[in-house]
Amino acid sequence: MTSLVRVELTRLRWRRAVLLLLLGCLVVAALIAASTLWGTRPVSESELAEVRAGVAGEIARCEQRPGRYGVPRAAPERCEQLLVGWNVGREPLSLARERAGSGIAVTGLLTVLLMLAATTFVGHDWNSGSMSNQLLFQPRRGRVWAAKALAVTGLAGVVAAAVSSAYWLTLWSVARARDLPLRDGALGDCLELGLRGAGFAAAAALGCYALTMLLRSTVATLGVLFAVAVLGVLFVGVLGIGERWQPQVNVAAVVQNGTTYWVDVPERCWTSRGPVPDGSECDDRREMGPVHGVLYLGAPLLAVGAASVLSFRRRDVP
Repeated sequence: MTSLVRVELTRLRWRRAVLLLLLGCLVVAALIAASTLWGTRPVSESELAEVRAGVAGEIARCEQRPGRYGVPRAAPERCEQLLVGWNVGREPLSLARERAGSGIAVTGLLTVLLMLAATTFVGHDWNSGSMSNQLLFQPRRGRVWAAKALAVTGLAGVVAAAVSSAYWLTLWSVARARDLPLRDGALGDCLELGLRGAGFAAAAALGCYALTMLLRSTVATLGVLFAVAVLGVLFVGVLGIGERWQPQVNVAAVVQNGTTYWVDVPERCWTSRGPVPDGSECDDRREMGPVHGVLYLGAPLLAVGAASVLSFRRRDVP
């Protein structure tokens, strides 16, 4: 089995389309990191001087009537700080904010690219007719299916983990170089988010591989994924399915190690007064743990994988 996996990894390494998609993972993460760092760069003295000159009149009016701007009357000197901050339009780098922003974007794009790599890899075997040649050397189809699955899933997981870790280490290093405050464990939380995202990306790549082995066509797999993505959104919107059962909420629960979602509450809750206790029927927010997301996403993955294995073992291979 080990030799079969090694062969599949070699075939993956020599597939140019796969290599381009893996290179795309690096490029996408690098571009997002560069954009994030540029958008959170420190404000230079020349930029501050330009902003101060542009809002000088507003600062004077604020100092005359600070109450209108929410500034205490006893501290009109805060007007300049407040108005300049409003007009700079740039916030310092925050790892906590990026975990819910650019970090999720990196995970999503890595997942899409690795799914394409998985379906491209195995789809070529069916389109070129090389699958039958491979079975001449190893007639045990279950071993062949498993070897390809291990190679695809392992490569996807390693690439996603390495790229995500490099992304978060870059942001953390820049934050330290800029002398920004970092709470204890911030880097660990970011790396943990990246590893959970890598696990999700690897599972998605495995699902794409299994679906392509079932349909025996890259184009058919991409068509099914597109239809599920588009029709799934319409289906959820038309039927009014609660957020608990929406795919994006369950994905967030897995990647972010838990999330919150909104629920409908009885009409009488809107007329009641006073604070709403957490967990009561009038609390419109609920917690969702990662286990729910794993079960929600793992069920279709298991179904597609089982159908793929049975089909590969029983159907004729052209």
